[in-house]
Amino acid sequence: MRKSMEILPTKMDIAGNVKSVSDMISKVARECGRKAESVKLVAVSKAVNVQRIEQALKAGIHCLGENKVQEGMEKRDQLAGYSYELHLIGPLQKNKVNKAVANFDWIETVDSYDLARKIDRACEGLNKIIPVLVQVNIAEEPSKSGVLEKDLSGLVDLIAKLQHISVRGLMTIPPFSENREVVRPHFRRLRELAENLDHLKMESVSMQELSMGMSHDYSIAIEEGATIVRVGTAIFGEGRYT
Repeated sequence: MRKSMEILPTKMDIAGNVKSVSDMISKVARECGRKAESVKLVAVSKAVNVQRIEQALKAGIHCLGENKVQEGMEKRDQLAGYSYELHLIGPLQKNKVNKAVANFDWIETVDSYDLARKIDRACEGLNKIIPVLVQVNIAEEPSKSGVLEKDLSGLVDLIAKLQHISVRGLMTIPPFSENREVVRPHFRRLRELAENLDHLKMESVSMQELSMGMSHDYSIAIEEGATIVRVGTAIFGEGRYT
């Protein structure tokens, strides 16, 4: 990004952005006949410096989303004076599982039984049960993580047998499009998959959470049933701030 064109949010901008996003979430939820509290706002803080994150936390953010385990750990230490949920929203490497389980409150990107088993074993060592979402590669994009739709039910069934993981729902990252209506069918399909799984009544599995929608399309996601939206740019602005 050219520095001459860069407009960074001020403290008041970040607080204002948090309010704007929160107000929009409430508005869309109400229009859909839902309570505003039915949608959790996860502020995506990857590559954002701690000072800006503090501004967001002071403005009412209760959940942060980080893509990388190490970055999330470092920020958790620096933000020790604040109370918030920390979600892992990026791919989890198997050699980082122990650190992820010890430092994150939610893992939204479980996409294989092997990964789930490693998470389960790490949780057992900490006497912890961690809530997870199963990531679905809804458009079968080779560049993206996630289980394919055809393998989803079998994977959830296997994970459900693990003792230290609580499956709370599904997560997806659909193909990006400037036209938000293009992504609507992907959000709708994730909701349908969750409903189908819910009907199977698997023990220890809840399909209450749908994590879908980002800065450019979270309102569409809410209309299609999102209970978690992951918003970064609309809160912190463009660019990297670390």
